[in-house]
Amino acid sequence: MKMIKAMIRPEKFEDVKAALDTAGFGAMTIFDVEGRGVQKGIKQQYRGSEYVVDLIPKRQLEIVVSDDATEKVIDIIVNAARTGKIGDGQIFILPVEDSIRVRTGERGSKGI
Repeated sequence: MKMIKAMIRPEKFEDVKAALDTAGFGAMTIFDVEGRGVQKGIKQQYRGSEYVVDLIPKRQLEIVVSDDATEKVIDIIVNAARTGKIGDGQIFILPVEDSIRVRTGERGSKGI
């Protein structure tokens, strides 16, 4: 099993969620986060004054899937979240040792 952690633009979240739901991957955990990548923030202007916003709001999705579904889920997220501009996000893949469904005690892939 793998955990897919994806940081995406907040405005692309509904597109990503709909694409994942359509493909049968509806279970996810969502966090509102802030961060910065290689762009190290953005410059904005307010009433004639320029200032730097160095922590950009993002939406983080965490999805645990079987090993054979990992690439499919990554492709769905990338295609639904991409704008082609700096700040589209980042995806990390982590190994998951086990999964236990609390209600039933099912483990492994059945526990997802």
